[in-house]
Amino acid sequence: MKLFLTFALLLASANAYFIFVDANEEQCFFERATSGAKLSLTFEVADGGFLDIDVKIVGPDNRQIYKGDRESSGKYNFAAHMDGAYTFCFGNLMSTMTPKTLLFSIETSEPRIQVTEKPENPENHKLEEMVQQLSGTLTSVKHEQEYMEIRERVHRKINENTNSRVVYWAVFETAVLVSMTLGQIWYLKRFFEVRSFV
Repeated sequence: MKLFLTFALLLASANAYFIFVDANEEQCFFERATSGAKLSLTFEVADGGFLDIDVKIVGPDNRQIYKGDRESSGKYNFAAHMDGAYTFCFGNLMSTMTPKTLLFSIETSEPRIQVTEKPENPENHKLEEMVQQLSGTLTSVKHEQEYMEIRERVHRKINENTNSRVVYWAVFETAVLVSMTLGQIWYLKRFFEVRSFV
């Protein structure tokens, strides 16, 4: 039983990366999978420009599986149609100056191996299925938390930027108001001054 659980946990692998894609650059990553395996790509642009990036998934036969232009986040699931290395590319070719910071993960779940012999206890079989389902759900929750953290970081940065602009504008308005007040006092004082001509 312990051997099967260890084997089941090794079947589902996930790789998470935090990368920087410079302007006019495309970075590609490869994941080997067997036919029938379930592959999942989840990504989020954390920083840079309009928070957009081009995404492309290509199969081992150079057939394009998915292409997305200027996406800020997304999740794409598919089943491997053949054995080989699948290519996941992120392009920042539309940008001329701004690099992008990107968080993405690739999950691979190999197809379940069916046991031909009858299990000793059907309850153990059900427990094994529940453990596999729980493992997949925990992995999904972990990735969701990572993406929520990135979103929170992005929104905090936007809020701090907006708050600093409001403070700078308030200081500028105060300076203009004080200078106009002093200018009006000086002008009125000069207006009511008695001048003597000699």
